[in-house]
Amino acid sequence: MLISRQITYMKENLKIIISGGGTGGHIFPAISIANAIKAKRPEAQILFVGAEGRMEMQRVPAAGYEIQGLPVCGFDRSHLLKNVRVLYKLMQSQLKARKIIKTFKPHVAVGVGGYASGPTLNMAGKMGIPTLIQEQNSYAGVTNKLLAKRAQKICVAYEGMERFFDPEKIILTGNPVRQGLLNHTVTREEAIQSFGLAPEKKTILVIGGSLGARTLNESILGHVKKIAASDVQFIWQTGKYYYEEDKRRLQETGNHPMIHITDFISNMEYAYSAADLIISRAGAGSISEFCLLKKPVILVPSPNVAEDHQTKNALALVNKEAALYIKDSEATGTLVKTAIRTVKDTEKLATLGKNISLLAFEHSADTIADEVIRLAEQYQKEHGC
Repeated sequence: MLISRQITYMKENLKIIISGGGTGGHIFPAISIANAIKAKRPEAQILFVGAEGRMEMQRVPAAGYEIQGLPVCGFDRSHLLKNVRVLYKLMQSQLKARKIIKTFKPHVAVGVGGYASGPTLNMAGKMGIPTLIQEQNSYAGVTNKLLAKRAQKICVAYEGMERFFDPEKIILTGNPVRQGLLNHTVTREEAIQSFGLAPEKKTILVIGGSLGARTLNESILGHVKKIAASDVQFIWQTGKYYYEEDKRRLQETGNHPMIHITDFISNMEYAYSAADLIISRAGAGSISEFCLLKKPVILVPSPNVAEDHQTKNALALVNKEAALYIKDSEATGTLVKTAIRTVKDTEKLATLGKNISLLAFEHSADTIADEVIRLAEQYQKEHGC
């Protein structure tokens, strides 16, 4: 009876830190993992640790979870002298992470990428807390390579990650996606009509991430006449930084009922359902969504990311004929033309959709949650807490 009570107590008091963020590509998988943990262990206490001033400080509480922020920020590769301040903030973040860990007393710490995950998981490892890394990209970043030395498990989305990590620690899980994208009943017709467009026309979705992508926006603005003559319609998410300026520039060229322009799409299940073809950056989280939803896609990797990992993500699909790829430097000249030609090629769309679906992982969040829970319960058992 005593043993039974102890086991129940252990399961009811799991304490888990999830750290990272900076972009939706890190935040949405983190929330999906948290939701999967709560579904399996409703009594678990989950604390997020993010970076002050970054979008996770709003998105995580909106999802129903507590978050604490670190003053950490990224290195400035263009202005090296500014990194003195960056190093100071990093030291502050290490100290604050230590305080958070001592106060919360987690049984496991999970890193999903982003500025905050470095100091949080580094400190957790030093303090003897088991850690799990969720590496989203096909090319591991410097921070995760360092954190991997102390990590117990490394959940990856691509094959061949043994060149970066200890193969004994690797679990091929894929990247978690937003649950709402899969659990909906909206039809293509309903979705297209919600954007004020015509269900009978081919539709291309352009998304540059939550903050937008200048190259994708300039590609659209530079070929408005071609779009108008194509009989193809566009759902165009500019990102909040570009919206007002791009909307004004579009309006200056006339009335364009074939283009629905918006700064941000909150109901992505509608946007994906409406799209016959997607134009996107090559963030790992987005790619995972395209795979699960079997969506044909043209990837335009951002050149402004560490280790050029988006290009590597894109090529991992292109090499399996699961996506099309256009360099950022060539996009303004060729992207719209390629997209219009592709969306009208039914056979090409079918091939891309079939091949990308073969790369999907359907239960990523659940698989990662099981590993997190296992590590936490093992720590509880070993430490009697």
